[in-house]
Amino acid sequence: MSDIKILKRLYKDYTKKYLKKIVISVFFTVLLAGSTSAVAYLLDPAIKQLFIEQKQSFIYLIPALIVLAFAIKGSSLYIAKVIMIRVAEEVRKDIQIDMFDSLIKADTKLVDNKHSGKFVTNLTNDVTMITNLVSTAILNLFKDSLTLIGLLSVMFYQNWKLSIIAIIMIPLASIAARTLGKRIGKVTTQQMSEAGILNSYLIEIFKNHKLTKIFQKEEYEKKRANEYIDNLKEKSRKISEIFVRASPIMEFLTGVMIAFLIFISAKLISNSELEVSNFFSFLAAMMLAYQPVRSLATLNITIQQGLSGAKRVLPIIDDIPEVKEKENSKDLIIKKGQINFENVKFEYHDEQKKILNSVNLEIEGEKMTALVGHSGAGKSTILNLIPRFYNINEGDIKIDNQSIYDSTIFSLRKNISLVSQDTTLFDDTIKNNISYANPLASQKDIEEAAKYSYAHEFIDKLPQKYETIIGENGVRLSGGEKQRLSIARAILKETPIILLDEATSSLDAETESKIQKAINFLTKGRTTIVIAHRLSTILNSDKIYVIDKGSVVGEGKHETLLEKSEIYKNFYQKQIRRSE
Repeated sequence: MSDIKILKRLYKDYTKKYLKKIVISVFFTVLLAGSTSAVAYLLDPAIKQLFIEQKQSFIYLIPALIVLAFAIKGSSLYIAKVIMIRVAEEVRKDIQIDMFDSLIKADTKLVDNKHSGKFVTNLTNDVTMITNLVSTAILNLFKDSLTLIGLLSVMFYQNWKLSIIAIIMIPLASIAARTLGKRIGKVTTQQMSEAGILNSYLIEIFKNHKLTKIFQKEEYEKKRANEYIDNLKEKSRKISEIFVRASPIMEFLTGVMIAFLIFISAKLISNSELEVSNFFSFLAAMMLAYQPVRSLATLNITIQQGLSGAKRVLPIIDDIPEVKEKENSKDLIIKKGQINFENVKFEYHDEQKKILNSVNLEIEGEKMTALVGHSGAGKSTILNLIPRFYNINEGDIKIDNQSIYDSTIFSLRKNISLVSQDTTLFDDTIKNNISYANPLASQKDIEEAAKYSYAHEFIDKLPQKYETIIGENGVRLSGGEKQRLSIARAILKETPIILLDEATSSLDAETESKIQKAINFLTKGRTTIVIAHRLSTILNSDKIYVIDKGSVVGEGKHETLLEKSEIYKNFYQKQIRRSE
């Protein structure tokens, strides 16, 4: 996307709605420009009437007018900036909400392929640069342009020859700043990349701080952090140095301009072509014009940074999920909950590796079906395809003879609950974590779900009970307690289809027993697909599918598979050895 298109997009989507406020801000910038020009203009009569002609009648009037001009200037600048700050914050909010909305609706693979730290950088730093482009750039463009026009008018009024010389020299500064702006745009992109890497690293460290301690990796991680921080420091240093580099260039050019104009002015005064009072008024106008000229010259830097941020943020906002509904999709109506995989093929686009090869499954409604196989066989992929976290490449998946690809995604996922080994909880109360499945649930419903999941017994012992804050991802709870909350959440949702992804893995015998009872309640009379590692789950299943290298290599009851499937027999024997 070109820079012009990005600017048009930002105006259309985020700035246009605040046009009235921007116009009001521009009005006050007009007052600002007028008052600044008035200060420069008043120096002519001040010098002429008060110092040269010494007219006492102006001794109060002219200073009062100068004070008034500065008061108007200060007030106008304040009001204009406050308005644009408010506009900027509204724009920031709009962009962040659009980006978050896009991320929350994005395909699972997009989130999987990019670390959360980089999204955080996009959502914060990049959006800040865009809002600076919208607020600072717009305000300074009008403020400095109008001020410059007003001051140039004063300069032309005093002496047109000197004004022409000044105008010729002004563009020199902007050429230098334009070059610096382009360099800053490139370095800013590198800086945001380094910031994303650092954010990603910090998230991982904070999440795994116990691992760091137990393996005594504090010094190692300190070195890694130092490397990431140092890389970010270098990019930030380059940007700051480029910014600073503009100052000596501007100062030098300004000095050259003033020196040359003084030289010309001295000749004009000696030839009686210019009065001393006119010269000082002209000089004051030119000196006051220095700031807007400098600001306009460096405005390109802010623009380039904003454009760099927009180039990273807008593609995320514009991302069109591959997992989407057809135009005429209908709500999924479940009666029995029978699930059929028909010649399903699947591969991750970025890997070009077949995960599932013509998989055919017939999962009976209201019964439990187990998927067994070695790690990487494709079991979790099968589960992830049912709620359409990913799209299949070929084939079809049907629930009660209705293709999930002809159904609305909302109605599909509304009928599915997922309980996995990696329990996801929020840094919130126990109550809110359980009711996440059903925000309208009463306290009684929440407690009943907790009782059926055997979570109530430990919740009731907590000082704040259901109002207890459990920390990031339930850090204050044990693995078994987190799992029971996850099951309580699934119970509260009351769906006809249950997906269990190694839900009882890595638990002690007592905890597993409780969770197994909770699962039995959860899955009773419901279509259940379970990835099983535990013998109890395997033996209780109505049907077992053996998955190997993305294909179904066996199906049937436990006894049948022991006789007919060597893979299953080996798998089962390993489970026996583990349980002994």
